[in-house]
Amino acid sequence: MRDMADEQAPFRGIRRLLPFTSIALLIALVYVGWVFFARWQANRDADRARREKVAQRDRAVLQQIGGSELKIVSFTATPAAVRAGERVALCYGVNNAKTVRIDPAVQGVWPALSRCVDVHPRRSTEYTITAEDAAGHSASEKLTVVVR
Repeated sequence: MRDMADEQAPFRGIRRLLPFTSIALLIALVYVGWVFFARWQANRDADRARREKVAQRDRAVLQQIGGSELKIVSFTATPAAVRAGERVALCYGVNNAKTVRIDPAVQGVWPALSRCVDVHPRRSTEYTITAEDAAGHSASEKLTVVVR
């Protein structure tokens, strides 16, 4: 019988330590859980701040290009002077427009913040861009392409 008692003697010390190691393991698990939660929350807060910053930037850009009002942002011709029949890029940008047209009639024109169409004028021509919004308001601008 003694042999059995002698064999169990080392396990008695381990059994005494079991409650302390269980508590230490529980503390370690709580700490790891807290670290994961804190990092998750920090990442969520950082993502929320980033989204708000992007939204603020988007609102600022929208205000710069005209906010919610109908506006012709740009209307240019490149080059402004050509020989008869040469290519000219008419570039335009409109904000909050439902329809856009360029007179004299140019194909491939629609509402866009940045768009270019090619024309080949035979003589000096004054182009007029007209944009209309859904409420029936309109805005117009003119430019002249000189043919030498």
